[in-house]
Amino acid sequence: MSSERLAGLLGEYAELEKRLADPAIHADQAVARRVGRRFAELTPIHKAAGELAQARSDLDAARELAAEDASFAAEAETLADSLPVLEQRLSELLAPRDPHDAKDVILEIKAGEGGDESALFAGDLLRMYTRYAERHGWVTEVLEVQDSDLGGVKDISLAVKTKGVPEGGNGVWSRLKWEGGVHRVQRVPVTESQGRIHTSAAGVLVLPEAEDVDVTIDPNELRIDVFRSSGPGGQSVNTTDSAVRITHLPTGIVVSCQNEKSQLQNREQALRILRARLLAAAQEQADAAASDARRSQVRTVDRSERIRTYNYPQNRITDHRIGYTAYNLDLVLAGDLDAVLGALTEADRAARLAGENELSRR
Repeated sequence: MSSERLAGLLGEYAELEKRLADPAIHADQAVARRVGRRFAELTPIHKAAGELAQARSDLDAARELAAEDASFAAEAETLADSLPVLEQRLSELLAPRDPHDAKDVILEIKAGEGGDESALFAGDLLRMYTRYAERHGWVTEVLEVQDSDLGGVKDISLAVKTKGVPEGGNGVWSRLKWEGGVHRVQRVPVTESQGRIHTSAAGVLVLPEAEDVDVTIDPNELRIDVFRSSGPGGQSVNTTDSAVRITHLPTGIVVSCQNEKSQLQNREQALRILRARLLAAAQEQADAAASDARRSQVRTVDRSERIRTYNYPQNRITDHRIGYTAYNLDLVLAGDLDAVLGALTEADRAARLAGENELSRR
């Protein structure tokens, strides 16, 4: 445990506490939210450090009293036994953490191999994440969607946000960051008349939602095209050019949005997605410079490039990164993801404590 690092974090905590007590900070909600998130991240460390300091002080007092009164010896022994537990807890909190853990996310789901069956599975994943968000009191917002003919989705971008400041600095990213990759399903498709089990896949991309301070976009580096939106089956076809396509010229990243009726609203949605993709791209470049081990979440939506398998006949879910298997697929699809995400979080914590950068999300 680094006493110098701990002192620095406790000093930062005290400074943030003063800033939040100043009513002027709430004039800018973006700043107030950012400061509140960081304060929430440091609160568990402040609390654990306080408990450890108090226990050490109580132990010194108990030992002094035990020299004069033997009845205090048992209390001193109990306090001495509690110190390693408190020290371990503080060490775990001081372990390097993901700097994006407090952030909201933009979740993208794309149908892959398997045709209509893949699109139906992508729709199942969408419902799974939506139900998981509901369980945690998060807010979901569809930014862009392309539906399929049989009720699935070909491609969807979904914003998932916490309400207020996340407790302990653990926002949506801290849980859903593990979901990026190729998800494989094994089941009898509704389109299969012979009852044969098919394998198909859908890709999930999870991006920490970028704030204006995270990514600076030069308007001169954007090409913005407008065109007419089209609805499924020829319905709700706009008669004005409200759909927006934004191309970021330096990187070639292209984002299109046509869900909203207003061109301005579609432009804002597209910029949100673009900022998140640029932040992820910058992070990947930084990680690649530091280590060759970090790879992108989804290279191709191919059945062989999978992080997780959903086997319907056996009601089984398997996460291939950590060898996790459970036979409660029906509950997982209903939004009960905490067990598998908890196992991934624990594996990541162990990797960080062992001095590794992080658990690979692939």
